[in-house]
Amino acid sequence: MIPILDVSRYLAGDTAELARLGAELRDAFENVGFYHLRGHGIPQTLIDAMFAACKRFHDQPMDKKLTLKIDRHNIGYMPLGGSIARSSKVNNNTKPSVNEAYFLRRERAPDDPDVVAGIRFRGLNQWPMDLPGFRETALAYMSAMEHLGRRMVRIYAVALDLPADYFDAAFACPNMIQRMTHYPARPEYEDNEFSIAPHTDSGFMTMLAPSEVPGLQIRLPNETWIDADPAPDCFVVNGGDILRRWTNDRFLSTPHRATNVSGRARYAIPYFFDSHPDTVISCLPSCQSPGNPPKYEPISYHDYASWYADRNYVHLSEAQKAA
Repeated sequence: MIPILDVSRYLAGDTAELARLGAELRDAFENVGFYHLRGHGIPQTLIDAMFAACKRFHDQPMDKKLTLKIDRHNIGYMPLGGSIARSSKVNNNTKPSVNEAYFLRRERAPDDPDVVAGIRFRGLNQWPMDLPGFRETALAYMSAMEHLGRRMVRIYAVALDLPADYFDAAFACPNMIQRMTHYPARPEYEDNEFSIAPHTDSGFMTMLAPSEVPGLQIRLPNETWIDADPAPDCFVVNGGDILRRWTNDRFLSTPHRATNVSGRARYAIPYFFDSHPDTVISCLPSCQSPGNPPKYEPISYHDYASWYADRNYVHLSEAQKAA
């Protein structure tokens, strides 16, 4: 049901693979909105180390985690009940999602011009002090994922009938978010309650490494919910609202949700890969015509991400109300 894209030969240097992969990706996004990514080249040892780091972080006492409480840049620790998915068009979500998460973004130095200027979502990461090796593992994983994402955008360009290098400049210094999530085991849920409520992602590409504990489901265009956890050797990849908007609704931003009735804690390490925040998202030339004009006004990635975050994260919503 969910297509599989094997990119091993392309990543090894066979650029002739672009045409095949572009066609397969186009079919995946026009009909499902998700695909399984095989041959991605991320070492299993690094994936395992990142899952272990995620567990180490969440195993800390609450008072330790709260010293890194999430800030206006959406960096740091978000306790249980910290998000309500208000962007859903398929469910009226009324309760906070039952998960806690720790967020990282691009690593920056204190003298980085964007840090000095106080630009939102470009602040300093908040690192735990008592977890030796944690920072090194997280940065190694994020670096590997950034490299993969920058290779993948050429497949997207070909899939959209554009030159292979069309997106290169927009993703030369991409926006990235690394989320490390803990879904507590929950024998049953209250009405309209989820580990993460039905929602669509905000951005261009989300890459999710396979977890030992299943729980992810996606909603197909025919309104059927299906299990979507990846095979052990695959990432599960989806597009978000920015990709849908950029393609004039040609590519899907598919709703998804998660629950955890396994009896075990579930951990997830989704990596969100997006264009540079200053990129203006306006309808791609291959996705419009006289009979299919642009549906959306141009908007910068930064402005769209700000709007999305303010709607979906409790601490930011409260800050907006207070302001």
